[in-house]
Amino acid sequence: MLMSNTNRPARLHYMANGFRVITPGDHVICARSKAVIPMGELRYWSVARQEPYATASLATEVMAPA
Repeated sequence: MLMSNTNRPARLHYMANGFRVITPGDHVICARSKAVIPMGELRYWSVARQEPYATASLATEVMAPA
């Protein structure tokens, strides 16, 4: 049976220059804003935290020194 990845969150392993799909899906959820990020629009993540972010400003906010 062919399974569709529509409306399913993906599980990813984030690396320095990309990510590896662990569980297929069509989106991920931003770790900060909880916004849905379509896989084709995912641009920002933290390798150390293994988290995706919806925008560059959210990623910067999380990674800024305290």
